Amino acid sequence: MNRLRNRTWVLPVSVALALLLGLVPLPGLLQPLRPYWLALVLAYWVIETPDRAGLGFAFCIGLLADLLYGGILGEQALRLVVMAFILQRFRARIRFFPLSQQALAIGGLLVNDRIIDAAIHLFAAEPVLPWSYWWAPLLGMALWLPLYVLLDALRLGKRGR
Repeated sequence: MNRLRNRTWVLPVSVALALLLGLVPLPGLLQPLRPYWLALVLAYWVIETPDRAGLGFAFCIGLLADLLYGGILGEQALRLVVMAFILQRFRARIRFFPLSQQALAIGGLLVNDRIIDAAIHLFAAEPVLPWSYWWAPLLGMALWLPLYVLLDALRLGKRGR
């Protein structure tokens, strides 16, 4: 238990890196494929440490992301709170899935996130997202396994052998 207390830096650092990865400029062709790093990192923390990452946490980092990314204020916060709520509701089931099934569940949540994003753009009378933006959840689903293993190793202090 003492080792876990010494690893409290992993949560804020992982969120900060996810925010920075969302700011990295990409060529126009690759922009629609950008995974929603913040949602992936949030999903890990809600599944593994729900006492540290919940709806309030999701809302706060969503507002921070809205300010950093310059979008509609509250858009990211809403998207992340919806994802965190669904993850909290089904946490007991998702946590004990094999990682391949967890990746499918995360992919479904990322598709749900795209639907919410498209609805927000529709209601705000902003341009509709192009069809290429629907590929990003597949990339996020593929990144779930390495991200989960990396964050788990950092959180628990495991060393590769």
